[in-house]
Amino acid sequence: MDDAIDRAVTGFEAMRRLPTHRRAAICEGVVERLRARSAELAEVMARESGKPIRFCRGEVARAQVTFALAAGEARRGIGEVLPLDLEARAEGRLCLYTRVPRGPVAAISPFNFPLNLIAHKLAPAIAVGTSAVLKPPPQCPVTGHLLADIIVDAGLPGDALSVLHCPPDVAQVMVEDDRMKVLSFTGSDVVGWKLKSLAGKKQVLLELGGNAPCVIDDDADLDAILPSVVAGAWANAGQVCIKVQRLFVHESRYQEFLTRFVAATREVSCGDPLEESTVVGPLIEAQHVERVLSWVREAVEQGAILHCGGEADGAVVRPTVLTDTKPDMRVCRDEVFGPVTVVEPFADFGEALKACNAGRFGLQAGVFTRDVGKAMRAYRELDYGGVLINDVPTFRVDSYPYGGSKDSGFGREGVRFAMDEMTEPKVLIMRGMGE
Repeated sequence: MDDAIDRAVTGFEAMRRLPTHRRAAICEGVVERLRARSAELAEVMARESGKPIRFCRGEVARAQVTFALAAGEARRGIGEVLPLDLEARAEGRLCLYTRVPRGPVAAISPFNFPLNLIAHKLAPAIAVGTSAVLKPPPQCPVTGHLLADIIVDAGLPGDALSVLHCPPDVAQVMVEDDRMKVLSFTGSDVVGWKLKSLAGKKQVLLELGGNAPCVIDDDADLDAILPSVVAGAWANAGQVCIKVQRLFVHESRYQEFLTRFVAATREVSCGDPLEESTVVGPLIEAQHVERVLSWVREAVEQGAILHCGGEADGAVVRPTVLTDTKPDMRVCRDEVFGPVTVVEPFADFGEALKACNAGRFGLQAGVFTRDVGKAMRAYRELDYGGVLINDVPTFRVDSYPYGGSKDSGFGREGVRFAMDEMTEPKVLIMRGMGE
């Protein structure tokens, strides 16, 4: 780690001087190589993380978009010319500013998107012209190492990127080292806020957890929305920070929705991640299987009704639907990060929004309604980084400012917005001779 930080400092001097066309060309070269090796990368990802192959293919495609966005943003540049002659003493001067890289980036990424969430740290770093040290997820580091090989092969200077598969105490060294100027972390809220407290003067970007809610109002078309709600709840075994965890359904549609949702859930394909039909594969570690099941047992013991699931076949937890839950139950209050979804009725739209806001997370929320007034009210009142109307909170595109409020994070990703986090304004003021 000490050697990697030394190299990052050296690599930063090379990267900050790298011309725009080189930075853009590196990102475009990564896109080409990702496309050429997409089948290989998807299979490696599925084998080492247990993520179903269908979602691995989608992630490789998204990573290509992420690096393509970085190439475009590198060429666009950020800055403007500002008028200074707002008062007489400033006449005859020209002011402009650009954004320059803060310094080396300490990047720590999670297991659930072992390619694209790394891309969301390294692509912006390349685009702005800075070096990085990456700690890939300990449960599945191979995908990150393959991506690093691809980036170097695309022309990145040798000292600009180091990848270390290491334990947390070693990664903590780069969090605390003052030579690393930016910390970009995606993972649990407990770890993220601890690292922020250790980061000193660094610019910190945290993408943390959530227990995403979804409101289904009385005018929703259940035929149209059910497939996306099912996918949002169970894809990748619910190991997604914006998975549909809490469903609030208008009381007039509640029983119909619950019946259909449970029936659809029972049909979800579970098991081997290399099978094309699999939606729910294994959880990443055995400890999480026991944790998820224990939270379900706890909820049932406290009065919740179990409609399906609540059991495991090895590391595969069957999709689990609960009702009659209470807000202080862990399946409601915390981030399950597994295939568990609670469904509850509501009578008043405003009360549903309050239920969404209850708790410490605020990443993304979904609302299904045909009423534009209610849609705008949800946008105003929901304390979330993203509010999705007529879509599940699990939807994400890699260009928009993605991030949360409260315990869900600090700062925003999405290539251009991550570039803002990794840079700072630098001002030039020119005065004419004799002015």
